[in-house]
Amino acid sequence: MNETLKNIRNRRSNRAFLPEQLNDTDVQDIIDAGIYSPSATNNQPWHFTVVQRKDIIDRLNDAFKEIASKSDNEYIRRFADNEKFHVFYNAPTIVLVSGDKKNMAASVDCAAAVENMLIAAESLEIGGCWIGLIAYLLNSEEGAEWVKKLEIPEGYNQIHALCLGYKKIEIDNAPKRKENTVNYIK
Repeated sequence: MNETLKNIRNRRSNRAFLPEQLNDTDVQDIIDAGIYSPSATNNQPWHFTVVQRKDIIDRLNDAFKEIASKSDNEYIRRFADNEKFHVFYNAPTIVLVSGDKKNMAASVDCAAAVENMLIAAESLEIGGCWIGLIAYLLNSEEGAEWVKKLEIPEGYNQIHALCLGYKKIEIDNAPKRKENTVNYIK
């Protein structure tokens, strides 16, 4: 099996990271994988914000938990109530992926970028996890201050995030794949 297919099949959501910071070359290679993602009519409607400061990552987690604690949604509130939960799983690097509000395909294009970055991370033996919950904070009124602090460009919505770090544990077993999800018309 070629390396690309192998990395796609081996990629798992990793939620346990070593505290060491990723090296700059690996981070840039992962970001480049996002930049080279496909996008509708090649609009490239994304903006990536790389955060590698533990204090900022932890404060973002705290801000998320604060707003989540006030949510009407029980599922969201449960994250806030869990003292051990960290929205970024204590990863040393996070990438916030924002999309141009004027671009109607931004969420799909940004999703393609996130998947490219996660596959690139796997190819470098770096763990990663797709994080959607942080958009709950950053797209809220309360999150506007964070958007400014993080220098997310005006006119962009927070869509996705990913956390990255050297793997604390290897996850080998792939969940069983659903059957009967493909049909061929020849």
